[in-house]
This record gives sequence, C-alpha cells and structure tokens, in this order.
Amino acid sequence: MITLALALTLIAGDTIPVTSVPPESAAPPAAGAPEYGTTVAPAPAAAVLSTPFVAPPVAPGLGDTVPAADTARARRPRAKAIEYSDWYTTRLEIHKAASWATLPLFIGQYLTGETLITKGTDSPEWVKRVHPALATGVLALFATNTVTGAWNLWESRDDPNGRTWRTAHAVLMLASDAGFAYVGQLSKNAKQSGTTRDQHRSAALASAGVALVSYVMMLKPFRPD
Repeated sequence: MITLALALTLIAGDTIPVTSVPPESAAPPAAGAPEYGTTVAPAPAAAVLSTPFVAPPVAPGLGDTVPAADTARARRPRAKAIEYSDWYTTRLEIHKAASWATLPLFIGQYLTGETLITKGTDSPEWVKRVHPALATGVLALFATNTVTGAWNLWESRDDPNGRTWRTAHAVLMLASDAGFAYVGQLSKNAKQSGTTRDQHRSAALASAGVALVSYVMMLKPFRPD
C-alpha cells in the first residue's frame, strides 16, 4: 500500500505546473520589455528595400565592336577651312591673261628670230625692230606672271588640294624665267657671232618649251583640282 501511494504521489507531481523564477542576480527588465520566462512572438518580417543593380561601364575588349562613326570622329581631324581673299581671284585672272598673251609673242619671236638668223643684216627693218620689241613684251608678261603666281602660291600654301601640282608649275616657270634671262644676255653679242646666235636660239626655244609645259599642266584635264 505504501508503494502504491508513493507512485500516485509521483504521477500527481508530474502534472503540477512549474513557474520559472528569474535568477536573483539578473537585472530587472526594462520598461516595456517582456517579463522573464514569457514567450515572445517573433516580429513580422520587415520589407527589404532593394536598390537596383547597375553594372559599371566596361571598356570594349579586343572582340568588341566600336561604332564606325565614333572611330572616324576620333581618328579623323577636323578639316581646316581655307579662305582666299578677293585679291587672290584678281591676281589669278591677271595671271591667266598674261599667260595667254605670251603665246602669240612666242610665235612672233620665233618667226622674226629665224629671219634674223637666216638673212642676217639683210633682214627687213621691221623684223629688226619687232624682234627686240617682242622680247621686251615677253619680259614684261613673265614678270607679271612671276609676281602674281608667287603671291597666289604663298596665299594657297595651307590648301592641300593640288599643292604639289601648283609647286611644280611654279618651279617650271622660274626655270623658264632664268632661261629667258640667259637669252637676253646672249642677244648682246648675237649680231657679231654665229655661234652666239645659235646659242641664243637654242636657249630661247628651250625656255619657251618649259613655259609651255608649265602652261599646259595647269589646264583641264591635266590640272588635278
């Protein structure tokens, strides 16, 4: 009987509720805080604010394609505007007129010079007078072309279009100028010496030929610009 009473006492002890007591050393709970041993329900999950991810710019690799327009803009320098003065056009017109006027003078020089070489002192008087007059005309026109051509060549120095062609034209004309200056020196003794007359004739034809080549190269379709 004693054993049965002890067993019932132990079973009854299992059903007695146990209240947890906070330890004496623990600090009192703060105001508004739950009491010790009380079950606290978890707070609702707060909404998470997310910032959209922006990928940083990546430099193009070897296999990437760069737009052609951007590449051309980066590599090609901006074209420089070339401005010509009104005097440039005026000098050019004078230069052209003087060049065309020189051609009949060349023909007259050749014909009268051949007559002087063939007939010598027996040449007609008008031939003796016309030949040096034509030479003076050629000298004046060449001086005009030299000044206007050199001036325009300097003003167009920054224009890349046809620059090499213009420079070659100028060099040939300067060579022709030098040739005719030599012709003039030979003319002083041409009357007394047959050898000097032949040199005078050869130098005149060579100088006129160089000038004609320089003229033609500036005409269409030979002129590149």
